[in-house]
Amino acid sequence: MLTWNDVIQLATKGNLKPTREINHTEEEWKRLLTAEQYYITRQKGTERPFSGELCHAHSPGRYRCICCDELLFDSTEKFESSSGWPSFTQPAHAQAIQYVKDTSHGMIRVEVLCNVCKAHLGHVFQDGPPPSGLRYCINSVSIRLEEEKLS
Repeated sequence: MLTWNDVIQLATKGNLKPTREINHTEEEWKRLLTAEQYYITRQKGTERPFSGELCHAHSPGRYRCICCDELLFDSTEKFESSSGWPSFTQPAHAQAIQYVKDTSHGMIRVEVLCNVCKAHLGHVFQDGPPPSGLRYCINSVSIRLEEEKLS
């Protein structure tokens, strides 16, 4: 389980190696994504709070990167944070996320990116529930829910 100390170490000392790497030109990303997806994931935009379709999704399944389909989060780690964005306590696996110190907007935060394609996902904060205390605050537009098939 990752903790805030792990997140800070990764953001300042270097991230884990991704499972694979995907690189496209900006023109290729523009062709592959909708205008909103491009704005959020490639230009580090933020969707309006409570506007994302996955904000209140509670179906069992996995959340994947909208840009490269990398597995990022599992629904078992999703919780209602009342922040206006989907929130998770842990990534699906340690190599899924890249952490970057973010000093924009006059504050210090930790930005989270898909470690495979470097898509901007959102930020991680240390105000989540126990036991990790983490809250991955993720833009709905940057992920898609792959619902679990019930047998």
